[in-house]
Amino acid sequence: MAEDPISQGAAQIKARIVPGGGFAPAPQGDYRPDATCWAILALMADPAQQAIIQQARTRLAAGQLADGRVSISPEHPEAWWPTALAILAWHRSPEHQSPQARAIHFLLTTTGRHWPRPADSPVAHDTDIAGWSWIAQTHSWVEPTSMAMLALQITGYGDHPRVQEAGRMLLDRQLPQGGWNYGNTLVYDQELRPMPLSTGMALNALHRRTSRATIQRSLAYLQARAAGLHTPRSLGWSLLGLGAWQARPEPAPAWIPACLARQAQYGAYDTPSLAVLLVAARSPGGLEAIFSEPWPKAAAPKG
Repeated sequence: MAEDPISQGAAQIKARIVPGGGFAPAPQGDYRPDATCWAILALMADPAQQAIIQQARTRLAAGQLADGRVSISPEHPEAWWPTALAILAWHRSPEHQSPQARAIHFLLTTTGRHWPRPADSPVAHDTDIAGWSWIAQTHSWVEPTSMAMLALQITGYGDHPRVQEAGRMLLDRQLPQGGWNYGNTLVYDQELRPMPLSTGMALNALHRRTSRATIQRSLAYLQARAAGLHTPRSLGWSLLGLGAWQARPEPAPAWIPACLARQAQYGAYDTPSLAVLLVAARSPGGLEAIFSEPWPKAAAPKG
């Protein structure tokens, strides 16, 4: 009997293990932290994969810098956006509480660049609300802020002032007609267009942080777009964001195998894209639901 598409996707990820532990973003590729984190999240429900998951977690910890950040590569320590992913990848692993605590401390003490918005600014969003950036010394944007919020909420720091302020930042960046993009709303009084991926991430991060009425127009936008999405990250994050608010369309389970099958036409998806789809397939309640059992608060960050 042929293997189901979800199992095939998991097998694709497992085939990308690299020597020394961790995962590559593509077949025959080299180790990369973000691919490793996403592979861990996609495979963690399978008891048969625990040995390779623990090895991958240890490889992540070996690359962590002294201040707690996990960067995309040793050559680019300023690109610290994988830190939030690493916090999730280490979650509930007793052997990795120390690196997780250092990473949490890094996020709680780090922000993007912010400044009071001048009266003549061409952008409408409040540039003075702190979130998180992709790269050091740059402005905060929706996607890294959403991931940092999710990592901190899942590990027990949802009430921290940094997370509360980041929630206000996301709501400030919501487009007037609904949805989010990378982080701008109006430029020279022209409303920009929303993007499904950014919208799904923001909705997932705002779960239980605001009222449904506040984000209803964004739910409506994403529900209307989801059926027509054919790329893995946009579809995966859209379903995770809708699922967090119990707004996932009924036909959604069929969309994920169909998206996986498109690899036959377009080529193999990268590891994070595959993993987002697999997480969406087994976690209809949003990203947090992959940690389905109650968990203790993560170890307190140092400092």
